Amino acid sequence: SPPSRARTPRRPRKGTNPTMKDPVGVYCRVRPLCRGDQESCLEVVNHTTVQLHPPDGHRVVRNGEYRETQYSFKEVFGTLVAQKELFDVVAKPLVEDLIRGRNGLLFTYGVTGSGKTHTMTGSPGDGGLLPRCLAMIFNSIGPFQAKRFVFKLDEKNGVEVQSEVEALLERQRREALPIPKTPAGKRQLDPEFADMIDVQDQPRAEEVDEDNVYGVFVSYIEIYNNYIYDLLEEESAGTSKILREDQNHNMYVTGCTEVEVKSTEEAFEVFWKGQKKRRIANTQLNRESSRSHSVFIIKLAQAPLDADGDNVLQEKEQITLSQLSLVDLAGSERTNRTKAEGNRLREAGNINQSLMTLRTCIEVLRENQLYGTNKMVPYRDSKLTHLFKNYFDGEGKVRMIVCVNPKAEDYEESLQVLRFAEMTQEVEVARPMDRPLCGLTPGRRLRHQAFRPEEQSAAEQFFQSLPPLPSCELLDINDDQTLPKLIEALEQRHKMRQMLAEEFAKNVLAFKTMLQEFDSSVASKENYIQGKLAEKEKTITGQRTELERLEKKIKTLEYKIEILEKTATIYEEDKRNLQQELESKSQKLQRQASDKRRLEARLQGMVAETSLKWEKECSTPVAPLRPRRSRSAGGERWVDHRPASHVPTGTVLQPRVPRGALTVGAPSERALARCDRYLLTHQELASDGEIQTKLIKGDVFKTRGGGQAVQFTDIETLRQESPTGRKRRSSPPDPAPAGDGADSEWTDVETRCSVAVEMRAGSALGPGFQHHAQPKRRKP
Repeated sequence: SPPSRARTPRRPRKGTNPTMKDPVGVYCRVRPLCRGDQESCLEVVNHTTVQLHPPDGHRVVRNGEYRETQYSFKEVFGTLVAQKELFDVVAKPLVEDLIRGRNGLLFTYGVTGSGKTHTMTGSPGDGGLLPRCLAMIFNSIGPFQAKRFVFKLDEKNGVEVQSEVEALLERQRREALPIPKTPAGKRQLDPEFADMIDVQDQPRAEEVDEDNVYGVFVSYIEIYNNYIYDLLEEESAGTSKILREDQNHNMYVTGCTEVEVKSTEEAFEVFWKGQKKRRIANTQLNRESSRSHSVFIIKLAQAPLDADGDNVLQEKEQITLSQLSLVDLAGSERTNRTKAEGNRLREAGNINQSLMTLRTCIEVLRENQLYGTNKMVPYRDSKLTHLFKNYFDGEGKVRMIVCVNPKAEDYEESLQVLRFAEMTQEVEVARPMDRPLCGLTPGRRLRHQAFRPEEQSAAEQFFQSLPPLPSCELLDINDDQTLPKLIEALEQRHKMRQMLAEEFAKNVLAFKTMLQEFDSSVASKENYIQGKLAEKEKTITGQRTELERLEKKIKTLEYKIEILEKTATIYEEDKRNLQQELESKSQKLQRQASDKRRLEARLQGMVAETSLKWEKECSTPVAPLRPRRSRSAGGERWVDHRPASHVPTGTVLQPRVPRGALTVGAPSERALARCDRYLLTHQELASDGEIQTKLIKGDVFKTRGGGQAVQFTDIETLRQESPTGRKRRSSPPDPAPAGDGADSEWTDVETRCSVAVEMRAGSALGPGFQHHAQPKRRKP
């Protein structure tokens, strides 16, 4: 593959400040409907937002969808806005920048028939932006304009300054032409546009450099079918112009007619002359639809006066040339609505192509700025974008007025126009640098105008006060009157001169005296002021010393405060640590106290048990403690405690109870006193539905108070299971004796025993049971 060609480095642009950028200002103007019964698709929400909604027919095509979209701009002007209000907000700042030496671009954009030309040009009795811009320029610089041909534009988009003699010769040469121009003051205005330039408010710029002289030049071109034509040249020419770049990288049209104008009327007359030659056509959307993009360029040349304030400074470097471009774009449209054919169809295609190129350039600029890309902006794809590329590269402010017709038929076009206009606001343009100062003393013009008339008037008064000289003509040799009269007149003048000289000397002396007195008073005032200043200096010095002392004290206190804050932070941290430690130790103490209480309770139980044991053993002298006998001992007597609701087990293995056992349904103190062992038969229903029998055995002891106590020592469990998985139906219980229904219920051991049961600590079976053969009191 061939080696890639290196990109030519871009030449640096002068006069821009890349760090300061301004966004493109986009404004929206809504045109009123032609008829009151027309359907509208646009609504003004507030002063910055409009809402676009599809018409009824469009909703049917879109399957009934109703989608409203809102678009925001720098400012929105409704249908009742006046041309003056629009000019004050949008165009007036551009004219002020033009007078300050900065460039500006203002263009109207919208659908065909949306009011672009009316916004730019206006109507009789209500001038648009263009005549108001011209009126503001000439109202501001009118008394400071240079004479014709002092400024002379060259063919390379530059300007030169000529001397008064060169300008005079140029004016004489132009006046000698076959068709001399009528002076602006005596020109009769065309009634077609006379009302458009009658601006009542007379706008003026706030800051105008009065030490400069100004010259205004206008030109008018159109871009038709991507060709550039001069609307101010003669009919016979009609050739396309070429775009070129000057030494400052600004684009200009070569060979374009540029007319120097001295008044608003003269400038608008030049515009109206070119407006008549602009290409318009009758379409289905507009009877006078603009088929081309028109560009009206106002150039303002200014240069400073010399040090005396008389003539223009003859230095080309001090000349500033700024321009304001007012662009009326052709309307975007769809050919199926305009019913265009032939040349009209080709015109519409070229118009849409140039507007599409403008959109593409704006989109690429926006993408480069938002995402940091370096895509090439296709300015050269259209003459419109190529002409104004220096504005978007940082040669002035850019303002756009998007005009919208709210009628429902323009919904699709208005949607695209508003979307593009809202996106344009995201593009930022570098702010141009201010022009350098000339370095001369300001106020030169006013000083020159102030002193020159006074000198002339004083000289004229002096010569008028002198006696007139008689005729000096000698017609006869014997004339002896002319010379004596002349001598007498001269002597009178000499005397008057001496008197004036003496008076002048007196005035000079008086003036010197006044100056001396003034100097002395000034000196005394200076001394007084110096004394006051010295006192003030002392006061200031003392206050400064006190201030320094207070600042040092403040620093010391701040340092102490910082130390105290750090100490407080350390103490707070120690406090939190100690609180945590205290809480942990408190919890530990609580656990230890709880363990201690449990241990004390256990020890008390063991002590009570041991005491009871020894007391029992010590109560009988012969046998202080009955030894525990085995189950097979022959002398044991049993108490067989079987509740009345006992169910026979019906098993092969039956509990073995020694003979002579005392069978009871409820234990009593009498029965326990006659026996040594105790057997409790307890039955309950297991989880599988079978009966489970438990045999609880224990020893009977005598208590210290003369009663009996039962200590349970063993538990035997008998359980029945069915091999078939079915529950075995138990035999019906024995009938309970009459009047003993309360004893036949299945209750716990305590209820059936009718004696108190308590835990015995330290038993070999874990928590043992002690049964006191003392009947419980029943509740009444």
